[in-house]
Amino acid sequence: MKILLTVNASWNIWSFRRTVVSDLLRAGHGLMVLAPFDDAVAPLRAMGCRVLPLDIDVRGLNPLRDLALLGQFWRQFRRERPDVILSYTIKNNIFGAVAAKWLGIPFVPNVSGLGMVFLSGGTLQRLVEVMYRRAFARPPVVFCQNPDDHDLFVTRGLISPEQARVLPGSGIDLVRLAVTPAADPGRPPRFLLIARLLRDKGVVEFVEAARRVRAVHPDARFQLLGAADAENRSAIDASTLNAWLAEGVVEHLGTTDDVRTSISEANCVVLPSYREGAPRTLIEAAYRRAIADVIRAAGARSGEAAR
Repeated sequence: MKILLTVNASWNIWSFRRTVVSDLLRAGHGLMVLAPFDDAVAPLRAMGCRVLPLDIDVRGLNPLRDLALLGQFWRQFRRERPDVILSYTIKNNIFGAVAAKWLGIPFVPNVSGLGMVFLSGGTLQRLVEVMYRRAFARPPVVFCQNPDDHDLFVTRGLISPEQARVLPGSGIDLVRLAVTPAADPGRPPRFLLIARLLRDKGVVEFVEAARRVRAVHPDARFQLLGAADAENRSAIDASTLNAWLAEGVVEHLGTTDDVRTSISEANCVVLPSYREGAPRTLIEAAYRRAIADVIRAAGARSGEAAR
């Protein structure tokens, strides 16, 4: 079977769907990844995937660019003629579903998060809801990664109850994430936020909490692990991050393909996100015996089940 996966960044497949990719390849399926190129292209190709280019503006709302994106999906789908398309992330789900419908190709979307649109509300949210409603009229199944998103999509008529399925997260590799002892309770506490440096991930609130705690407990350490995603509309700019670092209120650990060491060294892994799909970092932290803490935002609550 020819299977095409599409997402708004190749690293998303490498980071969150690698086991799915490995299992599909092991079962003998031909796999294509349609996504913007980044550092994950080489390892995906080494696994045996064909990686196809996609030009997508993840932060923009330009109708002409989105129409061009729809054309890209239609041309790639028509050229490759996959037997089924597995889709992730907002624009891939919406415009990919439309293109697949025109070509009569089975399309299975995974709503792994709703993004800033459903936080801001107003006209933009209503427009996106119309787009979801029309795009998802055809797929027999739409996966949501938490009950909050499932209920929102059903109650607002974006999908039917018959289509809706809850798929609780992207899963974690229990062998690779072998359980480790908790961090030494006798040392100063270390709080870790693993996320892209976006405002809607609660990074600003994390820094403010760090200021308040360190005013009373100056030995406490607060660490950020994740990329400064300049392509995202809610990204923390470099000057703000540098000011925090100069102040000494937080540390930035940069990025890594392997979070195990950072989690093991933390006393508490924090995710003050405004909204999540199913927060993999909290599930990984809970499994490796770090304390996982989360603000009770939609979607993020699903990480509490791992505790």
